[in-house]
Amino acid sequence: MNAEVKDYVVEKVNALMQAHSCCAEAKEAAQNWLDALGTDKEADAAKNLIAELEEDIMPIDGLIGFAGSEAGAQVFGAEKAKDVLAHAEEIKAAGAKYCDCPACAACEAILAKKDDIL
Repeated sequence: MNAEVKDYVVEKVNALMQAHSCCAEAKEAAQNWLDALGTDKEADAAKNLIAELEEDIMPIDGLIGFAGSEAGAQVFGAEKAKDVLAHAEEIKAAGAKYCDCPACAACEAILAKKDDIL
């Protein structure tokens, strides 16, 4: 991985870890990758990070389904769930493939560099 890609991915990994919507498992995988940079553990940590991000990133149709469900209303609150649903439908219409919350946006940016990381 060249220095420019490394700097970019480190920036996005840090953004992921700071995102309020980032789960504990993704934070752990991200920190493990940062800790492993430049060591003989980097390749394994990169594989684990990518696997975690691929599992966690929310496809836009999944967000639409969740926000429009009773479970979504319980998590977000009824009014906020309606707002999330409307936003998700709007960004899907504009071509979004994934949720655009801070964690998913960071995941998408990192995954775009997957081939450089692995």
